[in-house]
Amino acid sequence: MSDAVLNAKPAKGPLIYRQSRWTRLTHWIWAISLFFLMLTGLQIFNAHPKLYFGHQSGFEYENAVLDIGAKQEGNNVVGYTKVFGTEFNTTGVLGYSGSSLNPQYAAFPSYLTIPSNRNLATGRIIHFFFAWILVTTLFVWLVASLINGHLRRDLVISGADLKNLPQDVKNHARLKFHHTKEYNVLQKLAYASVLFVAFPLMILTGLSMSPNFNASAPFLLDIFGGRQSARTIHFLTMLFLIGFFVVHMLMIFAAGPINELRSIVTGWYRVDAEPGKDH
Repeated sequence: MSDAVLNAKPAKGPLIYRQSRWTRLTHWIWAISLFFLMLTGLQIFNAHPKLYFGHQSGFEYENAVLDIGAKQEGNNVVGYTKVFGTEFNTTGVLGYSGSSLNPQYAAFPSYLTIPSNRNLATGRIIHFFFAWILVTTLFVWLVASLINGHLRRDLVISGADLKNLPQDVKNHARLKFHHTKEYNVLQKLAYASVLFVAFPLMILTGLSMSPNFNASAPFLLDIFGGRQSARTIHFLTMLFLIGFFVVHMLMIFAAGPINELRSIVTGWYRVDAEPGKDH
């Protein structure tokens, strides 16, 4: 075999237009909105760092499924997190953090909240502002995706997709990625779970915590089992979205960050070269 053949680089596939301007625009608006929603949500959570299921809550009830706080143990203050009654020491992270000169007695430390100081009113204003941006953008994305065919073409899961699911799981576990114009089945499942489950759940549970909205749509409280249950589901959905973001970023770096970022910034994506074709 000649040196030229041995030193030949793998052929690059062609650049194809993969992401429409509407997909790219709404993607980045969601990213910004979710950033502010999460950090202002933690500011709001700090005002009452407990979660319950059901209609009953308050100081006279010991039915919290999550409780983050601080307590005195001898001469020391420790932070704790209780999950279904099981307590964990989370000093320095949750409940009690900061230095001895500047201690923070809050469920989540100031570097994870917007604003960084205790300001529930400002946190709520920013939270609601970006919540409505997310709702509006989701509606715009849905209309645009129906018109340009993105929803039908890229997100509908077919029988063939489900047959390919075991192999796709194996490929991802081995970090073996195929760069094609079509989304693979794991991408479709992940994006569908966010767009059609997590986002609607976040919006509806958020509305369920509004007394004004309860007056016009009281059935939502019945669906979620009360305002406290809605608050807990809202918080758990946030944790799901954080998990999705972490996995999403890991997959971007594993699959090739330059190609993936070019796709979501410019719309152009380099697919794998077809065998026997000179690109």
